[in-house]
Amino acid sequence: MVRPVIGIIGNSYLMNDQYPTHAGGTMNSDAVANVSDCMPMLIPADPRYLSVEELLEACDGFLLTGGRPNVHPEEYGEAETEAHGAFDRARDAIVLPLVRACVERGQPFLGICRGFQEVNVAMGGTLYPEIRDLPGRMNHRMPPDGTLEEKFALRHPVKLTEGGVFHQVFGAPEVMTNTLHGQGIKRAGSRIVIDGFAPDGTPEAIYVKDAPGFTLSVQWHPEWDAANDPVSRPLFERFGQAVHGWQATKTQQAFQKSA
Repeated sequence: MVRPVIGIIGNSYLMNDQYPTHAGGTMNSDAVANVSDCMPMLIPADPRYLSVEELLEACDGFLLTGGRPNVHPEEYGEAETEAHGAFDRARDAIVLPLVRACVERGQPFLGICRGFQEVNVAMGGTLYPEIRDLPGRMNHRMPPDGTLEEKFALRHPVKLTEGGVFHQVFGAPEVMTNTLHGQGIKRAGSRIVIDGFAPDGTPEAIYVKDAPGFTLSVQWHPEWDAANDPVSRPLFERFGQAVHGWQATKTQQAFQKSA
């Protein structure tokens, strides 16, 4: 049987500062193919090229990736400021309704960094434009210098809810993660359960309460060294199991209809 398809949400990118492309980090594809055991497919997240309905039919699950542009604050009822940074309104237009549709259908997704924030906004939550400006918060942004290994190095623990969903996935009440984000959750959306926090109180792990499918999302970047990292690997494995389960159910339903 063909492996299930995970749609990897792409980002707009200018190659050589002038040639428009849709881009996705190879580490995302590597994690999907080699840890989740699914087929990675890069999605041009722009309503000019595709619809949410088409994506739901074409893919079995979705990886909501990180990205430099932020969710536009109009999506959660706030005015744009310089602190909010750059935006990708086309991605907003695709991913926010996609999240809501997946929650309703039970179709699996895994949110990472911006994807984590998209899930919160899609469910009615809000975001802080810059975490490091808040009293008592650490700087969660990517280190400006150094190799990729140094930028994605483990930087702080995340304390998980005892006996909660993430505790069950990782088999531990606390895990070490990298941190490469500027924004973060201000108000949790409807049904959003915050299941893990950084030492400074920043939400780091969430899921959607009572959703019929896999909705786990993290503020860090588990795609980095996913095959070897003791936190990343079980997260992508569990995601892959959910996507394989969705494909099996879809195949069974199609067979029953044709019988």
